[in-house]
Amino acid sequence: MTFRLAGFALLMAVSARGADAVTVRFRATVGDEELACGRKYSGVGTTKSSVTLKDFRFYVHNVRLVDETGHETAVELNQGGQWQLDDVALLDFEDASGACRNGTPEKNTQVAGTVPAGHSYHGLRFTLGVPFAKNHSDLTAMPSPLNLTAMAWIWNAGRRFARIEFTSTGVPRGYAIHLGSTGCTPNQSPNAPPTKCLSPNRVEVELADFDPAKDVVIADLGALLADSDVDHGTGCESEPGTAACGPVFGRLGLPFAGRPDGKQSFFRKGLMEAGK
Repeated sequence: MTFRLAGFALLMAVSARGADAVTVRFRATVGDEELACGRKYSGVGTTKSSVTLKDFRFYVHNVRLVDETGHETAVELNQGGQWQLDDVALLDFEDASGACRNGTPEKNTQVAGTVPAGHSYHGLRFTLGVPFAKNHSDLTAMPSPLNLTAMAWIWNAGRRFARIEFTSTGVPRGYAIHLGSTGCTPNQSPNAPPTKCLSPNRVEVELADFDPAKDVVIADLGALLADSDVDHGTGCESEPGTAACGPVFGRLGLPFAGRPDGKQSFFRKGLMEAGK
């Protein structure tokens, strides 16, 4: 079942299988400003740099709604389109315009699916990243959205969970944040998929008091970069020895260089109407 059915037909089809349609909407921002290709944003990072977007995409999976008792219900994602496969979805906020010319014209800012009918939910949980088995699957053998070369490293290292790229005042040629698993073994051959990764780097996200009917998930680039100097270096490729990864991982709530994981501050809840 997908949202290609319209209006009454959709409601009838969903009711027939005892499920309610649900849409979790996402919005990308820099602070309170909408993130978009072709715009410049000031006051970013520790050097208060000006940045211009080049790319902003990320995968999520294991999307769950939470009721007032804390019980989780998995969202069964709609299938058959270019953005969702099994329990994985790709969120894409660039439109190939301006400095985002290496992207795609199509955008996707929501996760759509169904949950069992007749329940009330008051929270949202999801994982930023791709589950292990799919992450290390053959890129050329997978359907969309797991077949995108722009979201992949070498095959047995897996996908880029997030691809965030921009220019800054000090790095006009571009600064990149590519989140993904590292230390994956074995890695001697593309024919030997890894069986484990030393640093999985998947981010668990929980937003309390979240109502999909009125709330939106905000991915705030300004918050992600708040502790980063984006005017020096070239960015973070998720390698443990890269100093630029420390502040980013801290904002994602991931462990880094012996520091334990903490609370992520990249995602937050906002009102759908106000976009805050």
